[in-house]
Order: sequence, then C-alpha cells, then structure tokens
Amino acid sequence: MAAKTIQIGELSRRTGCNIETIRYYERIGLLPTPPRQGRYRSYGTEDVARLSFVRRARELGFTLDEVRALVRLAAGGPTSCAEARELAASHLKDVRARITDLKRMERVLSDSVRACDAGQNPGCPLLDTLAAEKRIA
Repeated sequence: MAAKTIQIGELSRRTGCNIETIRYYERIGLLPTPPRQGRYRSYGTEDVARLSFVRRARELGFTLDEVRALVRLAAGGPTSCAEARELAASHLKDVRARITDLKRMERVLSDSVRACDAGQNPGCPLLDTLAAEKRIA
C-alpha cells in the first residue's frame, strides 16, 4: 500500500509555514522538489517532518545556510552531533551579542523616552538621539 500524500496547502496547514515560503525553500534546496500527481505537488510525512525542522530552526534564528547545514547533519553520521554542537555554539555567541546590543538599545530608548516625558529639551530628544552619530555605550 502506498503512503498517503498531501498537497502543499495541507503541508502549509500542518507546519504553519506559508505556501510561498515552502516553494522558496524548494527553490533554494532546503526542501527536496516533491513528485507531482498531475499538476499538484505531493508531499509525505518526511516532508512534514523536514519542514517542521526547518521552520523551528528559523524560529530559533538560524540563518538559511546554518539551517542547510543542520538539515545535512540531521541526516546522520558519526560526527553529526559534534558539528551540530559547534554550529549551535557559534549561534549562541551571536545571540548573546544581539542580546547585549538590545540591552544597549533599551537603555538609549528608555533615556530618550524619559527625556521626552520631562519635556526639558527643546525639540525631540528621541529624534535627536536617532540623528546623533553612533557611540558605544
């Protein structure tokens, strides 16, 4: 008995991934080009699993190249876990750097909003802050 296949709309519904995104992932090779039944793409359970994996990795902030590497590593092999750990460690470093940047941004915005609330400066402190040259806080 052949495995039950689904069309792209059902794949989208099951994974929460937009149809155009699914097509894009196929074009760039993150998802394999599915076989067709007539005019329609036919997806199976392995496609649902793979797209869910890709979507979750994207939600965690992995770049498309990193996701491509993770998909390759998920296929298995003796060094997969070590390579995945290395990729995750690098991503963690980037996330921590962004958190630092966001905290810095939060301080600047908080100070600007306080200055706006105080109404002591002529003009707009927020716009002045945004127009000022970037400085390291």
